[in-house]
Amino acid sequence: MEKLDEQQIATALEHLNGWNLQSGFIVKSFRFGDFKEAFAFMTRVAFEAEAQQHHPNWENVYNSITVRLNTHDADGITTKDIKLAKTIDQIVKNIT
Repeated sequence: MEKLDEQQIATALEHLNGWNLQSGFIVKSFRFGDFKEAFAFMTRVAFEAEAQQHHPNWENVYNSITVRLNTHDADGITTKDIKLAKTIDQIVKNIT
């Protein structure tokens, strides 16, 4: 998997809702009504991530989740990250 350059990342971010570039990751934070909603979201993302064979770095504190995506094998951001970010946004759209 080939790493995207800065311009490719900037272009991709223009098409993603609320994702930002931070320290070599594309990052987005989510807030849910309670821990159960946050955990349900993480479970749905886990199934999709497994299907895509690409797993997020994330942090969960009660009802808040921060997702950080990059492709470790490429040492940067790739199309796999963009695809998973789009999937995550779709999951959120379907549960809110």
